[in-house]
Amino acid sequence: MRISLISLLFILSSQLSWATAKIETWPTVNGAKVYYVHAEDLPMADIRITFDAGSARDGEQFGVAALTSNLLDTGAGTWNADAIAQRFESVGAQFGTGVSRDTAWLSLRTLTQPELFGTAIDTVQAILTRPRFEEADFQREKNRTLAALKHREASPGALVDVAFYKEVYGDHPYAHPAGGEIDTVSALKVDDLKKFYQQYYVAANALVVIVGDLSRQQAEQTAERLLAGLPAGQKPEALPEVAMPEKGRSQHIEFPSEQTHVMSGLPGLHRKDDDYFPLYVGNHILGGGVLVSRLFEEVREKRGLAYSTYSYFAPMLRKGPFIMGLQTRNDQVGKAMKVMDQTLLDFVDKGPTEAELKDAKKNITGGFVMRFDTNSKLTSYVEMIGFYDLPLDYLDTFQDKVKAVSVASIKDAFTRRVDPKLLQTVTVGDSEKSGEK
Repeated sequence: MRISLISLLFILSSQLSWATAKIETWPTVNGAKVYYVHAEDLPMADIRITFDAGSARDGEQFGVAALTSNLLDTGAGTWNADAIAQRFESVGAQFGTGVSRDTAWLSLRTLTQPELFGTAIDTVQAILTRPRFEEADFQREKNRTLAALKHREASPGALVDVAFYKEVYGDHPYAHPAGGEIDTVSALKVDDLKKFYQQYYVAANALVVIVGDLSRQQAEQTAERLLAGLPAGQKPEALPEVAMPEKGRSQHIEFPSEQTHVMSGLPGLHRKDDDYFPLYVGNHILGGGVLVSRLFEEVREKRGLAYSTYSYFAPMLRKGPFIMGLQTRNDQVGKAMKVMDQTLLDFVDKGPTEAELKDAKKNITGGFVMRFDTNSKLTSYVEMIGFYDLPLDYLDTFQDKVKAVSVASIKDAFTRRVDPKLLQTVTVGDSEKSGEK
């Protein structure tokens, strides 16, 4: 009966109104930051422990951050991977780990009934503070990672993404893929993971997000319990700033495919960027709105040159990329890219129309609440607010800031921040079939 109840509650969404998502924050005894939202709709809690320990912290050992994260729950304290999985399963909890370029995280979703909650929290605490990093587990995860990296070489979509980031970021820590590369992962030893863990998985570098049916006092106790035994440590040095390219470049990678994958862009904006809202709203019109965007209209609807085309900004701790992309038949890649580039040129030169802006604002604000209408979604947003040090009222003021964007502010921001002459473009496909070799 317990398990069926747990399954039912996990399926149900905890509906939250954006106006009631009050975020509270405080430090733990050992120096971590806690962000908390009380949500009593269901007897559940979503918890996320995040570190500035993403792949940008790999140094020259590309892939060490990801492999460290993958190995955490393969053994901790007195439990092996099977025992850990059984402990979570016995109380119906869901646990996961992951990495991005900026962050590494552990996530937990659990019922708040005391005996179930306690087992889940104690298990995460052991994984976080007492991972075993056994040699056999390391070799198994390393081989699994290498197999995935080899499989990546057979995917034109993955190849274009990897090459694009290298073109845009050069020798910056954002340049390499989060999962690493075959030669660097092959060279990793288990001691490398232990060293990475000891340096970055420390309280001063930790953010704890708690959203759910816990009182403020219970949340405080939970954060302290989770981090008990974690060294205070210190935050890592700031990442270097991202340099803009001096000129535009193009790279083609031969691949025996029927379609060519195209990515084009340049360093865009960071999370706290002053130009965030005009660039975000403007890009919704350019290519972020997908079916109602200019790129979709010009590339697909008018000319049928691609099934889909898009553009987006991916803000990070430092300047994340502005990206345009499409997939098209090899024999029409030149035409499709020309239309894509011209659409960007026209948008930067003239900006959007008032009608386009009105529709974009309506589209963005109309669906905004649905982005965090569950505890799980809200947890991700609160993590973003905490990690990137955004204002606590970020969600409350978001729609007003969108509404305040003007045609002039979009044109100004795009003119200053998106120079078409500096685009870094990567294509992956069969040039023999394109007729443009």
